[in-house]
This record gives sequence, structure tokens and C-alpha cells, in this order.
Amino acid sequence: MWRKQTKWTSPRLPDGIRIYAVGDVHGRADLLDQVLSRIDADVAAYPDCRPLQVFLGDYIDRGPSSRAVLERLIDRARSDKIVCLKGNHDSFVLEFLQNPAVLADWRQFGGLETLMSYGLTPSMKSDAAEQLELAKALAASLPKRHREFLRSLSPSFTCGDFFFVHAGVKPGVPLAQQREEDLLWIRDEFLLCEDDFGKVIVHGHTPVREPDIRPNRINIDTGAYATGRLTCLIIENGGLFVL
Repeated sequence: MWRKQTKWTSPRLPDGIRIYAVGDVHGRADLLDQVLSRIDADVAAYPDCRPLQVFLGDYIDRGPSSRAVLERLIDRARSDKIVCLKGNHDSFVLEFLQNPAVLADWRQFGGLETLMSYGLTPSMKSDAAEQLELAKALAASLPKRHREFLRSLSPSFTCGDFFFVHAGVKPGVPLAQQREEDLLWIRDEFLLCEDDFGKVIVHGHTPVREPDIRPNRINIDTGAYATGRLTCLIIENGGLFVL
């Protein structure tokens, strides 16, 4: 009852597989809870395929509940088959623990909201001493399971004729030879390319008003933290559906 049919092209998944692909969450645990409930309802209503949930990264930053988002996904993995990909934002946590000076860049991407979700109180402008103290405090507050989750994130995932990734791919480079930096950060060079990449690229990273479905790529980042719309795209051999 939640499904909204959209246009469909020829790429296929292996028989019996249905994928629920979820865009950038960015600390919106409330929206993630709603999407997970809709996925559960859809699986119950259409039980004829094996469901696989693929999350496209950027679980943290900007929104108010980064810690809760990670907790939800870790719990979800205990009961459901899911794939969690790495977003450019997700790499900041472990980098910050190793190099507190990273906070100067991370704060521009919404990192202060993530620190606050773990009970820390960063100032708007922090010097090197405060950065070090914040890194120590985060190391103490970050549950081991969250650290392991962030370390386990994959840069990409392939299923059938679809290639799932956070940001996109570098044109002209075979999918198996893509650099992680491009998979996490690329924008215009990928977005403006109309070439066939060998598989349909399903990605997020660059917010759009509505899911952007093209012959060579599908963008499902609908700016959840700002718009209140977290997109889940169902892919199965009967079509594409926005949940």
C-alpha cells in the first residue's frame, strides 16, 4: 500500500531478490524508523521475494540523532539481511579519533551534531587542546559496536545489473578499479556523465527534490535532514517502486 510505481528500464536482479535501497539518513533516526516500518510492512504484504536492504551511507552528521541511527542499523543487522555502505561523512569519526585536527573540516559537514549525539558539548570554535579533549571524550563515549560498525562499512556493493555506492563512480574507470575517494566524494564529473557505466549506479550524496531515475544512474538522496523526506527505492524484476 506504500508503493508508488515509477518508470522502469531493462536492468535485472537475480531471480527471487528484492532490494530496498535507502538514501542518506544524516542523523534522522525518526525518519529511519518510519522507513524501516514501511519496509517491514512491504515485506509482509509481498512475501514472494528474498528481501535485501541496502543503505547508501551518510548515517551521521547534520541531523540530531547520529548515535541512534547507528544503533538502529546495528540492531537491524541482527534480524534482517542488510548491506551498509560507507559515506564520506561516516569516515570522519574514525579519522577524528586518530587525528583530532580533522574537526576543523568535520565541523563544516555537521560533525558537531554527531559529537552532541554522544553527549559531548563542543564549542563553536575549538583550539587544538579542545580538539584533543573532544577526541578523547568521543573515544570513551563511542560504544565498541559503533566503532566496529563504522570499520565494517563497504565502499560499494553489486547485485545483478546494479552497482550501489554512496556518491558515484569516476567515468572511464572500470567499476572494479574505482578509488574509494571517488566512490565517497565524486559529484559533477559523475552526475553530468551520460555514459553507460556497465551497470546502473544507485547512489546518494547529492540531494535532489525527488528520486532522479536515469538510464545510467539513480539518485535517491532527497536531503532527509533538511526536507524530512528519506527515500527508499524498491528494485525488483517487476519494476521500480518508491516506498
